[in-house]
Amino acid sequence: MSFADKIIDFNRNLSYPGKLPEGFRVLNPYLDNPETLDVMKQFYRKYYNDEITRKFIVGINPSRHGAGVTGVPFTDTKRLESVCGITMHSAHTHEISSVFIYDMIAAYGGPEAFYSQFYINSPFPLAIVRQSKTGQWLNANYYDDPALFEAVQDFMIVSLEKHISLGLDTSKVFVLGKKNAVFIQKLNQKAHLFDRIEILEHPRFIQQYKSKEKHAYIDKYLLVLSE
Repeated sequence: MSFADKIIDFNRNLSYPGKLPEGFRVLNPYLDNPETLDVMKQFYRKYYNDEITRKFIVGINPSRHGAGVTGVPFTDTKRLESVCGITMHSAHTHEISSVFIYDMIAAYGGPEAFYSQFYINSPFPLAIVRQSKTGQWLNANYYDDPALFEAVQDFMIVSLEKHISLGLDTSKVFVLGKKNAVFIQKLNQKAHLFDRIEILEHPRFIQQYKSKEKHAYIDKYLLVLSE
């Protein structure tokens, strides 16, 4: 099986069987929208149809407007079409983390060059939402509530092990987000997944709070990822 076939198989069979604290829900884009499965397959067959070992970049968990729709981490429908050449007809999304990631990918040399070296996913590979006091469902991170992390951590370890089995280099992992890294380190101490953890600022943090320094952060990404 190619790397693409393994990823597609992983995503097609993805489900969260555990319980969650009250007020949290898991969204599975592959079940919610048939086109998500289709565009996800197109993406991985375009960039991962080989058996090359790749380096692992770890996010938090998909957002409702990024991988929660497209099935491709840090990729909204705008970047999926404009950069990757894959059109999604049933949804149109803009996700600010995707903007940074694809600007960084452009600086790296484009998606073909980048994706031939790196694989991006999350320790919790499905979108999590939390109900607000007004009843709205908002994006949530797996570490937002201690009870939530306690509920999902075993599933996260299994998911990370499955990602690694796709054909990933475990000598070093690149973790996006300092708070995320704290919890990845906890999982790593428990399951001994990676030899070394490199921490980079999360794209959302950069876009929201450090946009004037964006090019400096892109340079930092390129430097750290090339080491």
